[in-house]
Amino acid sequence: MIKAILMDFNGVIINDEPLQMKVYTELFREYGFLLEEEDYYSCTGMDDRAFIKEQFRRAGESISDEEVEQILRRKIEKWYEVIDGNGIPLFNGVENFIKKCSHRFSLGLVSMANRTEINYVLEKTGLGNYFDAVISAEDVKKHKPDPECFLKAFRRIDAIRSSRGHLPLERHECLVIEDVPQGIQAAKSVGMKTLAVLNTFDEDTMRSSGADAVTKNLDEWFPDSIIRVFPRF
Repeated sequence: MIKAILMDFNGVIINDEPLQMKVYTELFREYGFLLEEEDYYSCTGMDDRAFIKEQFRRAGESISDEEVEQILRRKIEKWYEVIDGNGIPLFNGVENFIKKCSHRFSLGLVSMANRTEINYVLEKTGLGNYFDAVISAEDVKKHKPDPECFLKAFRRIDAIRSSRGHLPLERHECLVIEDVPQGIQAAKSVGMKTLAVLNTFDEDTMRSSGADAVTKNLDEWFPDSIIRVFPRF
């Protein structure tokens, strides 16, 4: 039986993948190369620093760690400008999903986004109150499809549940909700159940990555349907 849900951030909770790509496209143009849509979406699952380095590598350009940090700071500033000007683009139904599931499951947020952006959204929306654990890029050394981030969230939630008198949590009792293949692959590699939200990639792509189930909208899912679709084994 599912006892914990681990949710991705970009592409699952907040609809800002197009925004992230637009900001990076503007920044990279200043360095003389174009970020194609294919280049952006082939790197989903990476943290910002790894993403920046990968795009410079593709362009045949070298970049220092100091320059990476400069670009990242400017990217965050531009992200804030757009979000502040247009409002936080939460996916339809995701707020309701989080609230109703928090009464039945332990919730964790697991993302390769930076902590600054995650905290901003959680504070502005009040959704931070529903998550027992939040894992960001700063908390791990390896990005998805490495499962380090999910394992870290698993251990934190297990510790919290144990302190409340629950039995030890097992990996197959965790449901990971992702929108990209790298996230599905990471979760499956450590025995967790997976639900793919078709916000970023199509159904064939997500099923090919190993998703146990797919959905177009989280709002149509309820705690009872999660338990029914994802049995104990």
